[in-house]
Amino acid sequence: MQLIDGKRTATIIKEEVAAEITALQEKGAKIPHLVAVLVGSNGASITYVNAKIEACRKVGMHSTIVRLNDTVSEKELLEKVEELNKDKGVDGFIVQLPLPKHISEKKVTEAISPKKDVDGFHPSNIGKMMLNLPTFLPATPYGIVQLMERYNIETTGKHCVVVGRSSIVGSPIANLMSRNSYPGNCTVTLTHSRTVNLAEITRSADILIVALGKPEFITADMVKEGVVVFDVGITRKADKTKKSGYKLFGDVKFEEVAEKSSFITPVPGGVGPMTIVSLLKNTILAAKGKVE
Repeated sequence: MQLIDGKRTATIIKEEVAAEITALQEKGAKIPHLVAVLVGSNGASITYVNAKIEACRKVGMHSTIVRLNDTVSEKELLEKVEELNKDKGVDGFIVQLPLPKHISEKKVTEAISPKKDVDGFHPSNIGKMMLNLPTFLPATPYGIVQLMERYNIETTGKHCVVVGRSSIVGSPIANLMSRNSYPGNCTVTLTHSRTVNLAEITRSADILIVALGKPEFITADMVKEGVVVFDVGITRKADKTKKSGYKLFGDVKFEEVAEKSSFITPVPGGVGPMTIVSLLKNTILAAKGKVE
């Protein structure tokens, strides 16, 4: 079994991004600028946004946090989005999800300019991804395919099973794994909560990508020998023995599934760190005008 070290890989990619930004500086080109819009005081959202801003700082990228109260109206948030769309000093921006219940995430996502949608969630960019056209890939699926490239994981002709059909991870990674390129050329099965005989399907997987949000859902009896496992799930559970007061669990029961795996990502330190570096890479693409 080989551990897929997302934390180490993300560090290497950050160094590459930093070198790219230094090269832009030396040419006198504009330094990429990422803006994160944070609505309310959700603890997890604050942590995620701060991590993204810190990553920008480390690689020399400009970044800004726009903080809005959770009482902000949908109209006011949409006005802020339009302001950022028009701001030539901003190359890419994200609106951190989830949003308060009185605001439509769909409306906000669709209001973001596709040219600045570095999260890769706009319908226009999702459509381009489906057609294998240049675009911003959703950050987590983009992180997964980069790990496959860095670890030289063979994908052509393999059976890839995706557990979970969310528009953020499951559906886009299923599309990417079926495309006619590397990583890709897989036969893909997309499973979900209504799938019958799920364990039978997961046992046939050469590559298993799990994004379900159910801690330790995948057990050893649900995989075959030599499987490649990408665990996207992350759930916090209270644990008084930990300094943080909680322990993180993936969707895969790591200790027992690892024994049957050829490659596997841990939680934490697997797919998670790759999400942020994918956002940085998308912001550079936006700054260079590589996505139209």
